[in-house]
Amino acid sequence: MKTIKILTALIASVLVMIIGSCNNEDGCYSVIPSEDDFNNVEQTIRNNLGWAKDKDFDLLRSTIQLDSSYLVVNPTDRVAIGEEDFSETEEFFKSPDFHAVGFEITDLHINFSKGGDVAWFYCHLNDFNTWKGQPANWENARWTGVLEKTNGHWRIRQQHFSYSK
Repeated sequence: MKTIKILTALIASVLVMIIGSCNNEDGCYSVIPSEDDFNNVEQTIRNNLGWAKDKDFDLLRSTIQLDSSYLVVNPTDRVAIGEEDFSETEEFFKSPDFHAVGFEITDLHINFSKGGDVAWFYCHLNDFNTWKGQPANWENARWTGVLEKTNGHWRIRQQHFSYSK
């Protein structure tokens, strides 16, 4: 009987320690994000702009989860929701009048959900482009977004661009 009480007390103590360890500042992760996850999320973010230089629309589409809930909010207050809106936006970039020059991402911060299958980010962005030979840049912009890991690949589900003051 004494052995059962000791064993019960030991199990209870271990459970209290496990539960208590989840009450820290970072929470309790069921999956710890790997360095590969960080790198893959960052690469997905960079590819979401990097496709434009060569107009590699396959690369662009590989960065997004293009379904009815896909959302993009631009600094011009243009909102694109779902594949139909995305396709209309894609036509703009297909125009020979549009040329991507380059982009700079600074102050990139990436966070992961406790389950490890959702990530969100924010950064500062300078996106340099031309339209009919004239500058068409997004300078000193903020960019935030949410990605989800689906079938082993990180895809952007939502992104929002706005201008800093």
